[in-house]
Amino acid sequence: MKYMIMLFERDTDWGSVPEEALDEALAEHGRFTTMLRERGIDYYGEAVKDSREAVTLRPSGDGLAASDGPFAQQEAQLSGFYVVDVKDLDEAVEIARQCPTAAGTEVRPIWESAA
Repeated sequence: MKYMIMLFERDTDWGSVPEEALDEALAEHGRFTTMLRERGIDYYGEAVKDSREAVTLRPSGDGLAASDGPFAQQEAQLSGFYVVDVKDLDEAVEIARQCPTAAGTEVRPIWESAA
């Protein structure tokens, strides 16, 4: 079954952090993905850019209206995700506990239609 592991942290301009901080952050995710490969877990994932680059669409009288920024103003924003294919929610949570994140992690099952 597939689960999305969503990573939340404060917005960070990774282009302006010291190179060693960026290198360490990337190395942490490298170690995480190595663990997934070694366990034979199918996965994919991406980092997403700062929430200030987001566009949110909301229903309005004229269809969907666009506004700059994230859906909700929060201290921590979605910063990246992994999708893992594991046997159950318990395994997904166990995997997520090993994933580097700053402010929090959410694990959610991916709905798979029967079609």
